[in-house]
Amino acid sequence: MLVYGNDGIVVIEFERVTKRFPGVAALSDVSFSITSGSCHALLGENGAGKSTLGKLLAGLYSPDGGEIRVAGRALRQFTPRAALAAGIALVHQELALCPNLSVAENLGLHALPWRGLRLNRSALRSTAQALLEPVGLEVDVDLPAGRLSPGDEQRLQIAAALGLDARVLVFDEPTSSLGKAETERLFAILRRLKSEGRTVIYVSHRLDEIFALCDAVTVLRDGRHVSTTPLEGLTEDDLITRMVGRSVTSTRVATVPSDVAAEVLQLQGVLNQPGGPEVKLSVRSGGVVGLAGLVGAGRTELLETVAGLRPVLAGQMTLGGRPHRPTCPADALAAGVALIPEDRKRAGLVLGLSVADNLTLPFLKRFRGALGRLVRSRRATHCAQEISRLRIKTATAEVAAGTLSGGNQQKIVFSKGLELGRTLLLVDEPTRGVDVGAKQELHELIHARAAQGGAVLVASSELPELMSLAQRILVVRGGRIVAEHLRADFNAESILRDMAGVGALERR
Repeated sequence: MLVYGNDGIVVIEFERVTKRFPGVAALSDVSFSITSGSCHALLGENGAGKSTLGKLLAGLYSPDGGEIRVAGRALRQFTPRAALAAGIALVHQELALCPNLSVAENLGLHALPWRGLRLNRSALRSTAQALLEPVGLEVDVDLPAGRLSPGDEQRLQIAAALGLDARVLVFDEPTSSLGKAETERLFAILRRLKSEGRTVIYVSHRLDEIFALCDAVTVLRDGRHVSTTPLEGLTEDDLITRMVGRSVTSTRVATVPSDVAAEVLQLQGVLNQPGGPEVKLSVRSGGVVGLAGLVGAGRTELLETVAGLRPVLAGQMTLGGRPHRPTCPADALAAGVALIPEDRKRAGLVLGLSVADNLTLPFLKRFRGALGRLVRSRRATHCAQEISRLRIKTATAEVAAGTLSGGNQQKIVFSKGLELGRTLLLVDEPTRGVDVGAKQELHELIHARAAQGGAVLVASSELPELMSLAQRILVVRGGRIVAEHLRADFNAESILRDMAGVGALERR
C-alpha cells in the first residue's frame, strides 16, 4: 500500500473558484487550501456549496471561474477519469452505484479483470471480498447492489473509494446511513488513512463528528468562503454562528400530556414478517413517540407496516379506534396516515420534476377546474405558500427538485407529509443529511404538528434528536419493542444499553 508523507504541505488549493447553475450561484470566488495528511472539514448549511466543491474536485462539474490546483498543478480537465489520475476519489452523499450490477461488479468497474476476451469472475470476487473486509461489510458479492440496505450501500461505496488507493479522498456525508457501530468503524478507517499520510476532506453536518476527526475546518455560507481555521480552540457555537450568521437555539413546542390525550394508533400483537416477533405500541394525539434502535433493528419496517408498505400478517392495528389494515400506501393515505421516508431521493421525490410538481403530485385533483384541467394559478399559490412557510431555498418553483440541496429537498418531502398525514405522521430519519439550521426548522415542524393535536411517530438513528423530539422513546431490537423510556427519565446510556441489548432489563 502506498504511503504519502504527513508533512503538512499544501496539496489542494482553490483560488477564486466560481460555479453557477441556472438561477443560482453555487460558489462565488472561493479561495482556501488544504494540507496533506490532514482531515479537513467542509461545513455549512444546505446549499452553502460544500458538495459542489467536492464534485468539482472529483471532476463531476467544471468550474465557471477560478483555478483548482492539486500538488501545485492546476487541473485542466474536469472529468472523473482525470480526477482519479490526479489521485482524487469521492464518496458521494447520493449513493452512486449501479443497482442492477453485483456488489463485485460495482467494486471492479474501474478496472475489470479480463482473461482473454472473458471477464475473470473469480478474480473479480476475490478482489471485492478483500475490499469489503476493511469496512466490515459481510455480504454475498454476487448480490445485486440494489438489494442492499442504505447503510450497506454507503459502506460499499466507501470500499470502492478505498480500492482506488487515492491520496485525496472526499467523503460527502458518509455517515448519513450508518448506525453507531458502522460509524465507529468508518472513523477507524479515516484515522488509518490519515496515519498513512493521505488527505481526507470530510463534509458533514454533524459537528460531533467534525470535532472527533478533523484537524481544520472551512466554513461556507451561501456559496462564499467564511473562514478556514484549525479546529483546535473552536466550539460548536463558534461553528454554528459562522455557518448560519446567527446563533441557533433549540426550541420546543408544548404538547398535550399523553395521559389525557386520545389514542390515535394502537398495535396489538402485530406481525409484519413470517416468523418475526409480535409488536405492541400506541401513539396518542398531541404527542411525539420516538423509535430508537440500531441499524437493522426493525424501525423502518414498523413504520412501513403502518403506512401500508408491508402487510399485517397477524394481530390488530387500529387507527382512531377503528381497524387499520392498509393493503397499500393509498389505503393509509386515505385514512390520513403519511410516511416521510428515510431515502428522500428514491422514495420521497421525483428528482427530474420541478419543485412545484413534487409539492403537489399526491393531490393534483385539488388544483383541477370544472373541466378537469389543471388550474396553474391555484397550484402556484399553494406552492408559493409552502415555499415561504418552510423556507425552501429555490430560484423558482419550476426548477428541478434534484438541483436543490438535501435540506431543501427534505422540506419538500415534509410539506407533502404534513399535508397528507393529518391523522398520523410517520417520519423515518427526519434530518438525515441536513444542516443544523434546517434541522431546527424541521424539528419545529414536528413539534408544531404535535401542538396542533396531531400524532407523530419518529424513527431516528440519532439518539439526541429523539431525546429532543419525543415524549416517549420506544427501543426496537430484533423487530420488537424491548423497552420504553419516558421523557422525565430519559438517560442516553440506559437507552443505548437497551438498543444494544447489553445488560438491559426488557420491559414488555
